[in-house]
Amino acid sequence: MDHFLTEEQKELRELARRIAIDKMKPVREKYDEEGIFPWDIVEVMAKSDLFAVMVPEEYGGLSGKVTDLIVVTEELCKVDAGISLAFGATGLGLYPILLSGSEVQKQKYLPIIAEGKKLAAFGITEANAGSDAGNMQTTATKDGDFYVLNGTKQWITNGGEAEIYTIFAMTDKTKGARGCSCFIVEKGTPGFSFDKKENKMGIRASATRELIFEDCKVPKENLISSEGLGLIIAARTFDKSRPMVAAQAIGIAMGALEEATKYVKEREQFGSPVASFQGVQFMLADMATQIEAARALIYNTAKMIDDGVKNYSKWSAMCKYYASDVAMQVTTDAVQLLGGYGYMKEYPVEKMMRDAKIMQIYEGTNQIQRRNVAMALLKEY
Repeated sequence: MDHFLTEEQKELRELARRIAIDKMKPVREKYDEEGIFPWDIVEVMAKSDLFAVMVPEEYGGLSGKVTDLIVVTEELCKVDAGISLAFGATGLGLYPILLSGSEVQKQKYLPIIAEGKKLAAFGITEANAGSDAGNMQTTATKDGDFYVLNGTKQWITNGGEAEIYTIFAMTDKTKGARGCSCFIVEKGTPGFSFDKKENKMGIRASATRELIFEDCKVPKENLISSEGLGLIIAARTFDKSRPMVAAQAIGIAMGALEEATKYVKEREQFGSPVASFQGVQFMLADMATQIEAARALIYNTAKMIDDGVKNYSKWSAMCKYYASDVAMQVTTDAVQLLGGYGYMKEYPVEKMMRDAKIMQIYEGTNQIQRRNVAMALLKEY
């Protein structure tokens, strides 16, 4: 289904597809095995104006529409979710600036991100503050014209590779969740460093590192919005970014379905193609239907956001948890359909299964998303 995409969006989809197949597919196994950050692919994305898709025209971008962003994301993730996260995590990192930043901040940072000259990252998670973001321990203390940051952030996507970070820290611990604020911190700022790159199960071409702040002085002009609004900024960011995570998940699922379908048509058992067996056909049908149902939810939610609907938090949460659950189920089924071959690294479905798992965890676990949906329903009825 095209979900009423414009001709420009279809062209954008084809561009992303060509980059994924021509540039990402030949290296995905090597980059996954060795954990290589895909700077060469980032350069291709930048030259193709993919990063400009996430930024509005007035700040040097092409659109800033969520629908455009998920069109690109889905196509890239059909081939490799790890490599494509250099793109996706940058979108997450820039959203606090785009949604809540000052005009000066937007003019300073968004154009260079749109050009792909600098990647962005988002830093809220800590060792003891994952789903419970209000429990964060990183502090930002006002000192004249600066804020001094101390603490650590854990499991930050694009960590160490990005140049621009949107960081959440407590400016007043006595206020609890209302004491959290958001700052722009640039790589190279004294007192800002990185720990080793994490050795992950999946999305291995994506860099995940701990961020360390030791008396890191950040200009007061880098405070986004006002003190105490950090968790509100984070919530607004996640509401807009979760359809993109859902698109990552559906891209992975679609890639796995394509691989499984090709395989069962070629593989013969008992003198017939495996695709002729009814049990296999039922599995393929379920996989395809689950993907299309999730995709419909994602594209409708994106259209709501682009059309200016104000309250879409519930739908974003639905997108994220449903699509990522589908991705985990579909990739698991794809491995099953390939049998022993599906468990081998020479076939991509085992990697897709590994990559799919994180979709149920990051940007809010699926348990938290279900809670968000339930709380919204309880308020509505």
